[in-house]
Amino acid sequence: MADEALSAGAVARRLGVAVTTLRTWHQRYGLGPSEHVPGHHRRYTPADLARLEIMRRLTAEGVTPAEAARWARQAPAGNTVELARMTTRPGLTRDGGGLTIPVGRAGPVARGLARAAMRLDSAAIGETISHALATDGVVATWDGLLRPVLAGIGERHAATTGLIDVEHLMSRCVSEAFAAVARAHTPVGPPRVLLSCADEEQHSLPLEALAAALAEAGVSYRMLGARVPVAALVEAVTRTGPAAVVVWSHTRATADPGQLSALLAIPRRPLLVLAAGPGWRADTLPAGVVRPVDLGEAVSLAVAVRDSLDQSTTD
Repeated sequence: MADEALSAGAVARRLGVAVTTLRTWHQRYGLGPSEHVPGHHRRYTPADLARLEIMRRLTAEGVTPAEAARWARQAPAGNTVELARMTTRPGLTRDGGGLTIPVGRAGPVARGLARAAMRLDSAAIGETISHALATDGVVATWDGLLRPVLAGIGERHAATTGLIDVEHLMSRCVSEAFAAVARAHTPVGPPRVLLSCADEEQHSLPLEALAAALAEAGVSYRMLGARVPVAALVEAVTRTGPAAVVVWSHTRATADPGQLSALLAIPRRPLLVLAAGPGWRADTLPAGVVRPVDLGEAVSLAVAVRDSLDQSTTD
């Protein structure tokens, strides 16, 4: 654990709780920041953070807040190893057991977000995601925070058939956060990129991430969303004339290369057709279709097409 003192926002993200929850624990149970520098807000020390971790874990296990706070206050000051041991007691389940979401090598913010997801704490989830988007941007937040947590939920669901409620709530919170980014960065000019899921593809969250990232980069777009039949997609492209079309497929079952061939056969075909998502196989893609390796590359390609068109207009 780092030795530096932390702000309330940083502690909330690490624990996966809302800042208002920290204020409540401070006011009702005396579990507040102990470091005070004149003229500055109080800061949480490593010992404060460890006590709050006890509070967070015990309340998540069903212990009443008052009893959890009593356990947390009994922890010896300055001994963070002993504090960590006190996060369990007979009859309770430790984090790291069957009730946690694996996030691989992702950092403490991802672990905090995973804890908030397990508690179905939409306020903490939204607060954590919004802060990450404002600080790091869409691409970094998607790759470093959201993908590890969403993948962990999927992994745990595959192993237990559970966490459907967690996945639904988490997806809704992510969608709302991306929509807020898109509203805050509405690009000017005609839409350059058309975003569509493949026929029968319902997994649209990565496409929403791309939409938010494009808005953040100032690239105008249209979003068709999930389960777009190929005939409808061709009609939309013919009617709107986008410079680039992105077709997202999450699984092999929805990755029919015929959908891409249909786009290439349009008389006024797009300058760029992107086959995005793990469903597509590179060796089955029609010639002329590009398969971006990640969200960042998809954004870069769309920006390049936009800039090319803008340059040709001014020449």
